[in-house]
Amino acid sequence: MRIALVAPLISPIREPQIGGVATLLTDLALGIQQAGHEVSLFAASGSRMDGIHVVDTGIRPEELAETVFRPLAAAAPASQSRRRSQLARRAFERVYGLVAGGQFDVVHNHSFDAEAIVRACRLGCPVVHSLHLPPDPAVSRAVAEAQSSPRPPVVAAVSRSQLEGWRRLNRIDVLLPAGIPTARIPWSATASGGLLLAGRISPEKGVLDAVQIAAVCGMPLTIAGNRYDEDYARRVDEAAERAGGIRFAGSLPRRRLWDLMASSAALLFPIRWEEPFGLVTAEAQAAGCPVVGYRRGALSDVIADGETGIAVDPGDLQAAAGAVPRAMAFNRRRCRLHAESALDIGPPVEAHLRLYERLAAGEAAAG
Repeated sequence: MRIALVAPLISPIREPQIGGVATLLTDLALGIQQAGHEVSLFAASGSRMDGIHVVDTGIRPEELAETVFRPLAAAAPASQSRRRSQLARRAFERVYGLVAGGQFDVVHNHSFDAEAIVRACRLGCPVVHSLHLPPDPAVSRAVAEAQSSPRPPVVAAVSRSQLEGWRRLNRIDVLLPAGIPTARIPWSATASGGLLLAGRISPEKGVLDAVQIAAVCGMPLTIAGNRYDEDYARRVDEAAERAGGIRFAGSLPRRRLWDLMASSAALLFPIRWEEPFGLVTAEAQAAGCPVVGYRRGALSDVIADGETGIAVDPGDLQAAAGAVPRAMAFNRRRCRLHAESALDIGPPVEAHLRLYERLAAGEAAAG
């Protein structure tokens, strides 16, 4: 089969990746191609990936800076929303124009934008949309519009909790879970470092909460992630200076991040939104590192609560801090085994391929 994967256009697909969707896409592309299929990854200018045909769409990420998804931000004025839609519409009209000339068996869109969902309806081949956000009104309207078109797409969720949330708004056709390349991730049976937060520095990731949790624990904290939201990042800087013991590692290539996870005592995951999957929690467990986070989104789907991680009530800093020493006592080999058995990328790649084969053969997707 010839498969087109459409990436989010807000950043290039290259190391170090800006987020989990880009990371997941690289693993899916490699897995699909290693299974004997031809993959083309349509991405923003500046993207590169060894072993995969990357199509430069000519879209520069800075052109779409206004469209960056900020889930906890105040609603934008109508004029600004219209401008964002126009920018995204032009970008994805260009992308799908390139895709249309490729004679693909299946097109799989991983972009967040509502316009990416609506514009794909014009393609003459089967289309899959993986939703990488919590339920969102604008995206929900786009999904409904696409599903009422003459060639409705297959709409997929990436975790069970996300699927249940979206099903209150739209028909979700299939679960295509995320996964990680556990065989490539080094792990350690012992920890030599302190606490870790891995993720972009933005409000929904709960970085300020992590700083406070580490302070209550009296443990050092490393923050590994890019300054996605500069106003919020400045607040984190101020809180870190007051707390002390905070190190900013920046955005790291995957191998360096995995090494850091393998040496860390626990990963903090105090999310402030309904995280669709949380790839870093899976990677941390593969590295032998237990997880402490808020019981939101897919966290309870990804950890074995009480064995490889602990989920506490959202916003409960004291409970999170109290959970850290308990998590640090977990068997790190158990964390690794859970990742290998429940979170590896192999089964998700197989699930994607089964869906693609049915669609390429003209069959309906299983619900």
